[in-house]
Amino acid sequence: MPTIKDVAMKAGVSVTTVSRVLNNRGYLSEALKLKVHRAMEELNYRPNELARSLSRSKSNIIGLIIPHVSLPFFAELTSHIEEHAYRCGYKLLLCNSQQDKGKELEYIDMLRASRVDGIIMGSHTLEVEDYLQMNLPLVTFDRRLSPDIPYVCSDNYHGGELAATLLIEKGCRRLAHIGGHPALNLLSSLRGDGFAAAAARHGLSCTLLHTDYNSFDFAAYEALLSRLFQECPDIDGIFAGSDIIAAYTLKACRERGRTVPGDVKIVGYDGINLSGLLTPPLSTIRQPIEAMGQLAVELIVRQVRGETVAAEHKLPVEQVEGETT
Repeated sequence: MPTIKDVAMKAGVSVTTVSRVLNNRGYLSEALKLKVHRAMEELNYRPNELARSLSRSKSNIIGLIIPHVSLPFFAELTSHIEEHAYRCGYKLLLCNSQQDKGKELEYIDMLRASRVDGIIMGSHTLEVEDYLQMNLPLVTFDRRLSPDIPYVCSDNYHGGELAATLLIEKGCRRLAHIGGHPALNLLSSLRGDGFAAAAARHGLSCTLLHTDYNSFDFAAYEALLSRLFQECPDIDGIFAGSDIIAAYTLKACRERGRTVPGDVKIVGYDGINLSGLLTPPLSTIRQPIEAMGQLAVELIVRQVRGETVAAEHKLPVEQVEGETT
């Protein structure tokens, strides 16, 4: 494997000059830079990013920890984060926690050892103190940790209000919401709060069902839906806390001979690309996923620059009516 010394010898310059080219330090002529880069290409030399980060204050690497990269929302979010990070001169180090506290802690230790410039957290299994002790620029999704840690979220509460209003306007009177466990202390739980408040303003009550601590257990969705249809056989309007839960709701209706939107109307939340592929196409509350990913990167970059950033960054949602309402 070629070394920096081999590059210097090939280019006919000093090791210090090659290092300055790699780190873009000091004045260097374009001809000299070209000579060094050609030597690197001919030798197939690849700089050691970790070694370079040890020799300077920045690594130009951002860590991203998410629960499951296979989930459509997080897959789309990761894609947007990576794209914007790259445009800003950063590379992404992706960690898949699978909602495992031990795994999340190991990934945090790995990212710190890799000297990443900051961490974007989409997985939240740890206590607040664990995050405060990172001593790194940090941005979280859908979780308010402290006044000093910025977070990005959509307007979850208003999204719940929009979902309830749409279902009620379509004639639904027996409403239900299926969402994540409130004890997880995620801002996404506000979707259910907004939904219930909007229903109450119309003089309606609603059934609220929650997943367990693993909010991404697909088998649990089916169990919750089975329970819902058993306990509330006359349910006619369901607000799912995600488009994936909405997809399982469609499946549950078909299995029970309930037509959508004839017998049951359904609204999801997220606005992932998958929602348009369902039959019938899903009505949903769309989060600005691309803007959220871009904003998370910008907040990390601003912190790396030493800027002070606000804690709350709440982005608006929009109602997208498909054919399930």
